[in-house]
Amino acid sequence: MTEHPKTLGVLLAGGLASRMGGGDKPMKKIGGQTILERVIARLTPQCDELILNANGDPGRFASFGLPVVPDTVEGFAGPLAGILAALDWAAAHRPGIEWVLSAATDCPFLPRDLIARLQRARIKDDAQLAVAASGDQTHPVVGLWNVALRGELRHALVVEDIRKIDRWTARYKLATVTWPVEPLDPFFNANTIEDIAEAERIAVLDKDK
Repeated sequence: MTEHPKTLGVLLAGGLASRMGGGDKPMKKIGGQTILERVIARLTPQCDELILNANGDPGRFASFGLPVVPDTVEGFAGPLAGILAALDWAAAHRPGIEWVLSAATDCPFLPRDLIARLQRARIKDDAQLAVAASGDQTHPVVGLWNVALRGELRHALVVEDIRKIDRWTARYKLATVTWPVEPLDPFFNANTIEDIAEAERIAVLDKDK
């Protein structure tokens, strides 16, 4: 935690899980644990604090003991709205924290060096933002965001109606950090029932990671 600036982690749980027949994707189980439990276990040692971005009844996540922060813009505007909610929350409640890491709650195998590598790359490249990648695919939902940009992000969402993360990050100097996909892709995301079955197989490879 002392090797890089203080970082707040936000777990983005705003999806409707329509490809899984509804319900909260993070509550699906892999290897006896919910995906959300796996994400929390991966990020707790890396973050100074974790919050959960979710809309609707926050009580459904009460057992996890995390602050549940809803979107601060209307209309279920997607991951950027969740990131903005986290930046707003940090500014209001943790003024000493300048950086927020966002992560999807359907990624059960996140790297244990996620924040350290993103922060190092951001500092090395003198970048304003940093995102993760694996193989030849970028994962813009998994990124590092500066709290100072929250006003610009709000304008992009509310006034310009920007929804795609890539469209917004294209305006800034961006550091991209790539992880290998062998023996497993750490950003594998469980979107379908078939993905859950595949995640069960991957979890065996991941036991000692």
